[in-house]
Amino acid sequence: MTALLAGATGLVGRELARHWTGPGDLLLLLRRPAGAPSGPRLRSLQVDYAALPGPPDLPVAQEAFCCLGTTIAQAGSQAAFRAVDFDAVLAFARAAQAAGVRRFGLVSALGADPAARGFYPRVKGQAEAALAELGFDSLVLARPSLLAGDRSLLGQPARPGERLALAVATPLGRLVPAAWRPIPAAFVARSLLRAVREGRPGMRVLTSAEMHSLGSP
Repeated sequence: MTALLAGATGLVGRELARHWTGPGDLLLLLRRPAGAPSGPRLRSLQVDYAALPGPPDLPVAQEAFCCLGTTIAQAGSQAAFRAVDFDAVLAFARAAQAAGVRRFGLVSALGADPAARGFYPRVKGQAEAALAELGFDSLVLARPSLLAGDRSLLGQPARPGERLALAVATPLGRLVPAAWRPIPAAFVARSLLRAVREGRPGMRVLTSAEMHSLGSP
């Protein structure tokens, strides 16, 4: 049994790879091999997401996880952001489907809505809607609140807004409603793994509040 992972070098993707115990191997699709997780059940394949679902063809797989994502500041423009959070996500999903994947999990975002006024949640919502149209047997959409984790360990640039929000929200702890409370990336990864493996038919949305319990160790 093989599973596919896109976005293995991000906060959630790295945690998902770290928690992978099989059965079978997890194939990491990488734009750049540097900094990728490694382990006995992890394999890697360098790909150009803009070229998917073309060659290289992906191996036959049963499930796939998409943790791709960036920010407008990091990408440099709205167009570059959309190229990752919509175009690459959809290209990976189509390639996974061509490889036989019937269970697919996506890390989206709190507030994702294709009709949202804001550009970020609108693109996230449009990506969700596009995936829903592909017809996976089981589609899991994880919508975390602010992700908690050390991006410096990943070699990623600091996100000042994220750091400020964490500094304000973290000391308040459980005074902040679970739906809005910062959530550890590991909780999101475990939630996605468990929900995709469960394979409920149709589309399932994991709220941030739900992932605080579903993703606990």
